[in-house]
Amino acid sequence: MSNSSSLSEFLLLVYADTREQQLLHFWLFLGIYLAALLGNGLINTAVACDHRLHTPMYFFLLNLSILDLGSISTTVPKSMANSLWNIRSISYSGCAAQVFLVFFLFSAEYSLLTVMAYDRYVAICNPLHYGTIMDSRACVRMAAAAWASGFLNALLHTGNTFSLPLCQGNTVDQFFCEISQILKLSCSDFYIRGVELLGIISCLVFGCFVFIVLSYVQIFIAVLRIPSEQGQHKAFSMCLPHLAVVSLFLSTVMFAYLKPPSISSPVLDLVLAVLYAVVPPTVNPLIYSMRNKELQQALRKLIQMVLVQQQ
Repeated sequence: MSNSSSLSEFLLLVYADTREQQLLHFWLFLGIYLAALLGNGLINTAVACDHRLHTPMYFFLLNLSILDLGSISTTVPKSMANSLWNIRSISYSGCAAQVFLVFFLFSAEYSLLTVMAYDRYVAICNPLHYGTIMDSRACVRMAAAAWASGFLNALLHTGNTFSLPLCQGNTVDQFFCEISQILKLSCSDFYIRGVELLGIISCLVFGCFVFIVLSYVQIFIAVLRIPSEQGQHKAFSMCLPHLAVVSLFLSTVMFAYLKPPSISSPVLDLVLAVLYAVVPPTVNPLIYSMRNKELQQALRKLIQMVLVQQQ
């Protein structure tokens, strides 16, 4: 029997037993982490430096990239360090900080994706009033609300999770301190209380999901009414990257947390955690820049400026 007040550390999941496999994991995660830093860093710099990208859509994209940088930096470096130094421990305070930051950044990202769906809805379904509705003050307020909602959610869940007595040891079956894995270590009666709180938040998440779906139903109806094929293509190119990011984020997170217990296993939980915690921050810059000519031109201009300065 362990008590949370007596715990000084948690033990994270070990990827591999052999030293060669541990180093392989380190180099793999290092490559993914550097790719995420480069992609999101380029988008942040391009949006900040190019005045043509100072629009609501790119303002929200800038916030999304910052959240992606934060989320992958919260989980991956610690896992890399554990593999490199052949350890698996994380301090109690470090675990609490990781739970808070992961929940904060992921909640804020989901709220921001909801705001971005509204931005696309106004741009396509109400273009004549877009400048009035989505002015700079409104954009700042929406982004601040997304960050604030994430902070409050994280504060509530972290405080609730680490106030529960832990009776099932200190081994976390994940490569970072995932809130669902911490709840599994709590006593059975208190575990139910923690799950109930997650259920309440799930209802709020479902509400945002319904809002995003309804927004895109209205968007697709409006796009199909555009007479010119070129206009339809331009409208779809504005929406499809955001829809792809939302689909990737929600599908992996929802399956990770809502999958039936009968199919749960440590390997499946690990794969799903990588899919929702590591993959989206890495591929989001590719998704947004793949079909966006304005962003591609800004990135090309930024790279040329860097090359000229080096010469």
